[in-house]
Amino acid sequence: MAFKLKSLVIFTGSLYLLLSLFAVLSLAGNPAATTITPPDAVCETTRYPPLCKTLLGNQNGNVFVFGRILLRKSLSQSRRFLNQLDSYLQSPSSLSQPTIGALEDCRFLAGLNFDYLSDALDAVKNLNDFLSSSQAQDLQTVFSAVLTNQQTCQDGLQTTASDGRAKDDISSVLSDDNKLHSVSLALFTKGWVPKKNITTSWPNNGVHLDFRHGRLPLKMSPRVEAIFNSSKSHGRKLLQSDQSVVITDIVVVSQDGSGNFTAINDAINAAPNNTASGVGYFLVYITEGVYQEYVSIPKNKKYLMLLGDGINSTIITGEHNVVDNYTTFNSATFAVVAQGFVAVSITFRNTAGPDKHQAVAVRNGADLSAFYSCSFEGYQDTLYAHSLRQFYRECDIYGTVDFIFGNAAVVLQNCNLYPRLPLSGQFNAITAQGRTDPNQNTGTSIQNATIKAADDLAPSVGSVQTYLGRPWKEYSRTVFMESWMDNLIDPAGWQVWDGTFALSTLYYAEYNNSGPGADTSSRVTWQGYHVINATDAANFTVSNFLMGDAWLPQTGVPYSPGL
Repeated sequence: MAFKLKSLVIFTGSLYLLLSLFAVLSLAGNPAATTITPPDAVCETTRYPPLCKTLLGNQNGNVFVFGRILLRKSLSQSRRFLNQLDSYLQSPSSLSQPTIGALEDCRFLAGLNFDYLSDALDAVKNLNDFLSSSQAQDLQTVFSAVLTNQQTCQDGLQTTASDGRAKDDISSVLSDDNKLHSVSLALFTKGWVPKKNITTSWPNNGVHLDFRHGRLPLKMSPRVEAIFNSSKSHGRKLLQSDQSVVITDIVVVSQDGSGNFTAINDAINAAPNNTASGVGYFLVYITEGVYQEYVSIPKNKKYLMLLGDGINSTIITGEHNVVDNYTTFNSATFAVVAQGFVAVSITFRNTAGPDKHQAVAVRNGADLSAFYSCSFEGYQDTLYAHSLRQFYRECDIYGTVDFIFGNAAVVLQNCNLYPRLPLSGQFNAITAQGRTDPNQNTGTSIQNATIKAADDLAPSVGSVQTYLGRPWKEYSRTVFMESWMDNLIDPAGWQVWDGTFALSTLYYAEYNNSGPGADTSSRVTWQGYHVINATDAANFTVSNFLMGDAWLPQTGVPYSPGL
């Protein structure tokens, strides 16, 4: 992350203002939610009243009317932004290859944002009442992701694009909406997102299933079970009588030709489109082997489960990196944006090495996604937890600089974190969280982890500094709790990004950690750093931070709901 930019608070403007405006008066039981009023009363509560008033004009209405007006404006603006990107990409011969790559990333992200905004408009276009807390959280998650997508576009243009006009034009469009982002997201959070009812004690409802040692709890139709049993003999060992995970269909990937496919991408292409939540998973069983593929799972391949033969047995590997003119976003060996994705017992690698700088093994922008018993291997920027809600359990993560980064709402539970030997003169930073606004419901929560040096770093622990994290963006938020830290962790715990940037606006916290690296007596004294108690730590548990009890059980991935 050495080349990543400081926080740029960016967005397709009308979006945020919009959501917040139709939300500001909508707390449950507030009769003002249906009060007819001129926009001035709402706009005066924002940081930029003149801009708000200009967008809404002089018409009267209630918070829902104002909200829908601005949501439609935002959707129209996102369409115009897509058209602008298309106009540049239609004449690629006039652009450098790095610029084309950055614009293609922007086009991909803008397409996601247009879909998100369209879905949001559908959700509220006939709604003249309050949202439930779960619906409000869903929308806050979506709009946090839209902001993240825009920020990612901006970062890619600034660090990679070399054609001044294209970069300046697109960046100008994004930057012009900076104020709207701040105003509207703040109002959305104030109006539509209820105060959290934090649970500090949990029922024993965490799932504890065993995917490993040849055991996979599946609920299959007779037809699907027959298909699975006709696969390779060791595939049959995965069946178990415990019926917990619903599988609708299955294909087998095997390099020796004994399965349905020899390539992972071919199996993914065979998956159905837009599977509904609760229907079940399309299972891709990937047998032992080293798969040199760049895998990208698109938005329409929902509720897809990839099952391997185990860490270091099923391996997906690549070597894309920024030195070779890929954007950080597009350097990933494995990328997914499809809702409900689950991966089990697979190793994901980027073998570019430390001298190639940013080189992502996995980029995850999939809402309600889970990785169980997987390994992520790289150096700088190994695991890109990009956006939306994510869960990792009993995974191994290797890296050097900022090797867990992004702006998802993510919990990593019972994982092993292995800092590696960096380049000469570099230090290790385990996390670089990228929250750009205090009202995004994003952050990195690391619970019950084991943090120790990888084999290549172990002999050099005394000469290489390793930190828990550093603030990539202005409102970076990371919590380590109930984890064991070896003596490789620097006594200061955390490192700066650039001078005093973000030190008063970040939120870094530690709770009840142990081991020789967990002593907080010499930690940084920044305004944003905290040693917290159990009540505060409960905010970052699976149940509270991810609302995981509502969606993790269907994945079959084990989890602990609380502390």
